[in-house]
Amino acid sequence: MLHIVDYGMGNLRSVQKAFEKLGFEAVITASPRDLATADQVVLPGVGAFRDAIAELRRLDFVPAIHDAVASGKPFLGICLGLQLLFDVSYEDGEHEGLGIIPGKVVRFAPQPGLKVPHMGWNSLNIQQPSHPMLSGITPGSHVYFVHSYHVVPSDPSLIAATSHHGSEFVAMIAKGNLTATQFHPEKSQKVGLQLLKNFAEMGR
Repeated sequence: MLHIVDYGMGNLRSVQKAFEKLGFEAVITASPRDLATADQVVLPGVGAFRDAIAELRRLDFVPAIHDAVASGKPFLGICLGLQLLFDVSYEDGEHEGLGIIPGKVVRFAPQPGLKVPHMGWNSLNIQQPSHPMLSGITPGSHVYFVHSYHVVPSDPSLIAATSHHGSEFVAMIAKGNLTATQFHPEKSQKVGLQLLKNFAEMGR
């Protein structure tokens, strides 16, 4: 069973409906204990990093998320769910993240004419074409973003795809069972559904 983590921040129902449209059963859970028996885990997120990490700690999800990733089961972070996996975020101060992926979360550097947040459709430059999560996704495919901050991994080999907004930034991370996207697959129409289908099939 695919479990979507509910910590009070995220468009959970949209993610669930996307999987259901593809024919995969997905449940929303607010219990850390459920992650131990899940076949796959999705960590979505919309909002502020500080509030999100505080809620994950308050609800005791942090050790359960670490265990889920370490177990080898497919794990997907979406948008803020990607950023939370990193060591530290500099959104409205400095806040410690989950520390699963070494690196940091930073705001887009100011540039003349650059709109922040980065909102809307943008193309993907694929770095790991052989990763199962990217099966059937062609370079240049467009996906939907809404964010003011982006991740900077310490290990560039983890970057599965990039996009461009003022400068190149990380759009997707992949390492073994762990994948995470800065964009919203559930809002990215055909391309996003293909990505979610690929993720769901990784657990079979």
